Amino acid sequence: MPTVSLVLVLVAFLCSPALSGRPLAVFDVYNALQGFAQLGLLALAIGITMIAGEFDLSVVGTYALGGMLAVEFGQTSPVLGVLVAMAGGAAVGIAQGGLIAWLRIPSMPVTLATYIALLGLTYALSGGLSKTYPNSDATLWVDQTVAGVFSPRSLLTLAAFVMAALLLGFTKLGRELRAIGGDRRAARVAGVGVERRLVGIFTTSGTLAALGGALLSYSFASANPDPGLQPLILAAVAALLGGVSLAGGRGTPTGLLAGTLSVALLAQIVAVTAIPDYSTQLLYAALLAVIVAIESPGLHQTLSRGFRNRRAAPRTPAATTGEE
Repeated sequence: MPTVSLVLVLVAFLCSPALSGRPLAVFDVYNALQGFAQLGLLALAIGITMIAGEFDLSVVGTYALGGMLAVEFGQTSPVLGVLVAMAGGAAVGIAQGGLIAWLRIPSMPVTLATYIALLGLTYALSGGLSKTYPNSDATLWVDQTVAGVFSPRSLLTLAAFVMAALLLGFTKLGRELRAIGGDRRAARVAGVGVERRLVGIFTTSGTLAALGGALLSYSFASANPDPGLQPLILAAVAALLGGVSLAGGRGTPTGLLAGTLSVALLAQIVAVTAIPDYSTQLLYAALLAVIVAIESPGLHQTLSRGFRNRRAAPRTPAATTGEE
């Protein structure tokens, strides 16, 4: 699914001049990668928890908190602001990861409560208003062009995916996360430290989400106390397009990268072709419907049963003509 979706969206992106009436420019690629940078760290954060069979709804709250902390503490030193934001995200991840792992509470209610609490905390820090970031040098730096199509923000996001791919692809951690998501009881029997791994992935998820919020706030020169639910929805769509199973136990960072690029390119296609904004929501809804249908065990069983019945059906011999 990740490869097919990315190829299809890339072909549609290359064909978009037929609708827009103008050729694609380098800026269109740059703008698509900026969308990738805005969404990528959230998709990676939520994707790694889904691989382990969990779902971190709090990533958007951590995203908002990270941006607010970066703006508050990074006015003179942008690096300090990013570090404080990441530390805050890691603390949130450790707290809720501990509750989920050691008390064995389902992740959905815990992360939903955390999301609501983080929004309240972010509103309290900002007084309910967006907070301006006065360091224009940092704002210009995070979005400056690199090689025509990249920016430091998109390169940092890409580097996070590469590091995750190396870590999960070439160490036993990747196999353990998929084992936890596939069958947690069997993973414990096999000697996997399930509780430690769960705390670790929620800590990583919180850190990545906070980093994404910090970089976005530097880019916009302001921090929004409530980014809304759209970032969460798009991150979930990107993760599912990236081949992460709804039931857990399947998925890779490279697949998540392909899914995130697909969503970013779709958004750029809508921008280039000047399609109404509501069309984007319809596209994402259609994608989710297709993904759910593909993931549906009932559909798989129905198709398999149909193929088996077709093979097993007796063939009618061809009628013969002529007389003996």
